[in-house]
Amino acid sequence: MIPADVQQTKQRFGIIGNAPGLIRAITRALQIAPIDLAVLITGESGAGKEFFPQIIHANSSRKHGKYIAVNCGAIPEGTIDSELFGHEKGAFTGALSARKGYFEEADGGTIFLDEVGELPLTTQARLLRVLESGEFLKVGSSTVLKTNVRIVAATNLDMVKAVSEGKFREDLYYRLSTIHIEIPPLRERADDILLLFRKFSTDFAERYRMPVIQLTDDARNVLLNYRWPGNVRQLKNITEQISIFETNREVDGATLQGYLPQYNIEKLPARQTATPGEQDHTFFEKERKMLYKTLFEMQKELADLHAKVEELTKAAQGQAHFTPSPQSVTVARSMALAPITTAVPVHVPASKGKTIDETEGEVIPNEAEYVEEQPTTLEDTERETIRKALMRNHGKRKKTAEELKISERTLYRKIKEYNLE
Repeated sequence: MIPADVQQTKQRFGIIGNAPGLIRAITRALQIAPIDLAVLITGESGAGKEFFPQIIHANSSRKHGKYIAVNCGAIPEGTIDSELFGHEKGAFTGALSARKGYFEEADGGTIFLDEVGELPLTTQARLLRVLESGEFLKVGSSTVLKTNVRIVAATNLDMVKAVSEGKFREDLYYRLSTIHIEIPPLRERADDILLLFRKFSTDFAERYRMPVIQLTDDARNVLLNYRWPGNVRQLKNITEQISIFETNREVDGATLQGYLPQYNIEKLPARQTATPGEQDHTFFEKERKMLYKTLFEMQKELADLHAKVEELTKAAQGQAHFTPSPQSVTVARSMALAPITTAVPVHVPASKGKTIDETEGEVIPNEAEYVEEQPTTLEDTERETIRKALMRNHGKRKKTAEELKISERTLYRKIKEYNLE
């Protein structure tokens, strides 16, 4: 028998399921909600961890205060401190005015730190201070501020393993896990799978104005025997796909299996749609080619700058009373410190035999037109380009990624691959 308060909470937050592990998690959240302690929620990605901080906040003494949810894994490392704790005007490039952080905004309320295991170690130290004393410093400030917030954190990582590997502070882990709530994965909620499918299919039928999807007996067995690595989120996604694409509203097991990805990454839905000729052009390959194209363009710009500096220098030598401007001196010195050392195809008109494939981002010169001061591989050239771009942007990865015209995720991967940290 499910307690009345648990049943009311399920209805209020739209939680579907009666599995013992789920009921136990909801009961625990209701029990600790009035107790003003930090809470750590663990569970696999897509299991529904985001409901429980809301349950805790809504049943606490802070329910009339602010509730702020922060996805720590989605904020770049260089800006996470500013986002959480705020910054003063001029604290860093781009800080045109002072800004309040989430901890200052949520004063008197609750802050939910999703994917807390992704926080950098330096930010973890700041978070520990907030938990211990409620004190924090804005970026670029020496004035200690106070905040009164309740912290609810969530992660899909094995925190004990992260602590043992030095990726997460042990003292912070114990502070956060004063109260621990574990959300069961969908594969441990077998009785809830069909309930969830029925709820999702009904919702999508109303949204898209079409008949509700029905499952045959063998299709139900397929649902119950699948491991659901993406949990409830994956089940909802697949239900929506079936609701949209299947003209026959009664789905059998064979049809359903076509929507369930296998464990082999080559059979994931995003890869199934690619033809054999397209499989070589994966996302990362396209990013790499785009980076090479940017590299060649930058090398051409550097060559033009060299020519301009030499022209200014000759002009200055020919004028007895000429005094070079500070900007000219700076440019000349930077060019002297950063000579072109890689093999660069020099741009010439198409009539001389050089072609540029704008679609693929590849420069295809004739062998005789290669100006090669110091031979190197494409990987070396790519590494050097990223390193110099990081130096120009003072290590700010977001600006570096924008300059190189690649995503931040790709830049992070390249930095790790080439050991540029």
